[in-house]
Amino acid sequence: MAPNPNLQRLREAGVSIWLDTLSRELLETGGFAGLISDYGVTGATSNPTIFAQAITGSDRYDAQLRELVAGGERDLQELFFSLALDDVRAAARLLRPAYEASGGRDGFISFECTPDLADDTAATIDQAMSLWQRLGLPNVMIKVPGTAAGLPAIEELIRRGVNVNITLLFSVERYEQVIDAYLRGLTARADAGEPVDQIASVASFFLSRIDTKADARLDPGSPLRGELAIASARVAYRRYQATFGGAGWQRLAGLGAGPQRLLWASTGTKNPAYSDVRYVSELIGPDVINTMPGQTLHAFADHGTIARTLDADPEAAERTLGAASAASFRPMQSSSRW
Repeated sequence: MAPNPNLQRLREAGVSIWLDTLSRELLETGGFAGLISDYGVTGATSNPTIFAQAITGSDRYDAQLRELVAGGERDLQELFFSLALDDVRAAARLLRPAYEASGGRDGFISFECTPDLADDTAATIDQAMSLWQRLGLPNVMIKVPGTAAGLPAIEELIRRGVNVNITLLFSVERYEQVIDAYLRGLTARADAGEPVDQIASVASFFLSRIDTKADARLDPGSPLRGELAIASARVAYRRYQATFGGAGWQRLAGLGAGPQRLLWASTGTKNPAYSDVRYVSELIGPDVINTMPGQTLHAFADHGTIARTLDADPEAAERTLGAASAASFRPMQSSSRW
């Protein structure tokens, strides 16, 4: 099968296409390999929830699980890691050609620290280092949430040479702090004479979740409904361009360091009133990543359009966020969920 033309053009526009799921079924049936060859997929992301659903919803893990238990393993987290990390290794092998072809800028699979550590810096560092060492692969990223406790963990992990995917970003302000953590980690590493040319990092904005949460608190007729996620992403991209195109970046770039790429996550449209490909088509520009659920990937393959939309009008995006700062939001209901 020839590569899908819409997705091929999306890649030519500078967008790396990643898959927002992973499972043993997808790997063992050849589905993941087919998405790489036919849909231009060059990476994937995962998280504990995705793996929990994969493990409990399939019998493909049962034999390995029985073997581990028969061998004496009883720790539930260790059982989970043993199963999930095997899937990560398998995905990394399939993505290795994309990693090599891109010079280490693409072709990654991400695995996330467990959510119970989101507010514990030291424990996050310890678990991330353990996962990184267990995997032992250059095209793996360890996902760390962009919490207040996550920021120093990100800096320290970068300093130690770990590839980090900073996940669960919802604001430009926190993204700016994430950039600073990345730069501090790289700088500390460079100052110590350690190489910086093999470290990769991405900063992941969760887009449809922003609109879902904001829309629920805006008046039905508000012009801001459905606009805040796209505006946030466009403003973040402007910050990305300013940071990694500026004079302050040149020393690290001269040592071979790569920019921390922006990744658009949560790109499946949750509101049926919006286009099913809006979080792809509205954010097309050079050197970004869009990690899509399968439904969104196939929708864009079918009817997506290509135009450079990400930085078409950055001033308008700034105005939208400014208007949001002055807007009246209804109190959040206790039952409201992401």
